[in-house]
Amino acid sequence: MNHLVILPILIPLLGASLSLFVEHRRYGPKVQRSVAWASMAALAVVVGLLYAQTSLGHTSVYLLGDWPARLGVSLVADGLAGWMLLTTLLLAIACLLYACTGWDRRAPHFHALFQFQLMGLNGAFLTGDIFNLFVFFEVLLIASYGLLLSGGRGLRMRIGLHYVVFNVTASTVFLIALAMLYATLGSLNMAEIGQRIAALPPSHLKLAKAAVGLLLVVFCSKAALLPLYLWLPEAYARAPAAVAALFVIMTKVGLYAVLRVSSLWFPETSGAMAGYGADWLLWAGLATLLVAALGAVAAARMRVLVAYLVVVSAATLFVAFALGNAGSISAGLYYLPQSTFTAAALFLVADLIRRRRIGNAARHEGDLTALPPAKTVPSALFLIGAVAVAGLPPLAGFLAKAALLSSVPQALTGVVWAAILGSSLLVITALTRTGIRMFWRVPGDEDDPLPPEAHAEAPTRPFETAAACLLLAYVVAMSLFAAPLMRQTDAIATQLLTPSGYTDEVRGTTPQVRQP
Repeated sequence: MNHLVILPILIPLLGASLSLFVEHRRYGPKVQRSVAWASMAALAVVVGLLYAQTSLGHTSVYLLGDWPARLGVSLVADGLAGWMLLTTLLLAIACLLYACTGWDRRAPHFHALFQFQLMGLNGAFLTGDIFNLFVFFEVLLIASYGLLLSGGRGLRMRIGLHYVVFNVTASTVFLIALAMLYATLGSLNMAEIGQRIAALPPSHLKLAKAAVGLLLVVFCSKAALLPLYLWLPEAYARAPAAVAALFVIMTKVGLYAVLRVSSLWFPETSGAMAGYGADWLLWAGLATLLVAALGAVAAARMRVLVAYLVVVSAATLFVAFALGNAGSISAGLYYLPQSTFTAAALFLVADLIRRRRIGNAARHEGDLTALPPAKTVPSALFLIGAVAVAGLPPLAGFLAKAALLSSVPQALTGVVWAAILGSSLLVITALTRTGIRMFWRVPGDEDDPLPPEAHAEAPTRPFETAAACLLLAYVVAMSLFAAPLMRQTDAIATQLLTPSGYTDEVRGTTPQVRQP
């Protein structure tokens, strides 16, 4: 058995446990950071090896708790899981680099919560059991509660509590849906469910559709689909910069779950449930795309703008995955990491701008504009991020949207093209206005009020700028190496649309439960 599959879950778990042991003041922050980076280095090695295996088309199954009676919960590493693990790792490196410049001292248990968050994310991407998807959802959500609320007060605390209540409610619905699904199908193994749905008698079809419908609602709420996105903009905008950047990947967990479930459970061979939910997911994604773009135009603060851009990227991915053909899924998978890195970088850039403007305000009698030398780096980073997130050439966002538009079926060309191009125009408008306000404001113009939590602070540290540069370097690298990366996403899309290999591998490893 390939024990490599369990290590992306086990390493962050051990890293979090060790972080709790060294939190005592006599160890100091340097020890905590050393533990965090050692864990990240080990995780990088493991994820690199897993990605190398899965990129060749291999599917590895690990039976957790492989008892002699052949009982256990399966973990599965295929091309999609490897792609998501690598995206999460690259994002986490930049977020940890930014946090270790000093913010981690302000949040109790930051490093332990950060590692638990990675454990939940990696587990969600690797699990082959729908109940354990719920378990890993809860692990990453509980860690996110701590990261969002740590050191917060006032408005951030209130918005954080709204975030907690919303996600606890969604998790309750998730659990109810799992109970209905198990009562109907007698299994929670995702590969096994796909086989049983195809053979489901008509008398059980309505209950199965109800259970799956509830699951899709939960996944869409995690991915911020209209009308379940209202919790996201303020929660992300009020989170600390490193935390908000890491949270960008959380909407992609919901999207991953939708893609995984739809590819395994509703292929063309699944009878009455073939393609279940694809139509309404497509139209909901198009509506979310336009509403979120309008929200970006209306945003009064840069971080709220970036939060709406996260919703725009999630909606674009819903459209790509709901179209359901190999070209659109491949384009969506290529778009997923570049949109994640770009939005995360813009959260960091927004914090860099805030810190520099506040520092200058403290030294220049209320002048809230940055000094010209201090404008250069943030403005360049903002420009690169804006070009990438708006889908302008020559960066990866343009290549991904071009590939997506070219894969739209002829019957939907008009509405999908109009939605994607129209939302892109609105995003360009919003980013242009923000850039003018941030970097072209002349001293003596009308005041730009500081956020309530603002305080005077020294100019940013080099590693903070380096973290934002690293994220944007990923985007540039994806643009330069677009051809091999798109070949990889083509292979993953083909693997998803022919789920028999995944199913046969899992069913050949796990015991078959007798159907009730």
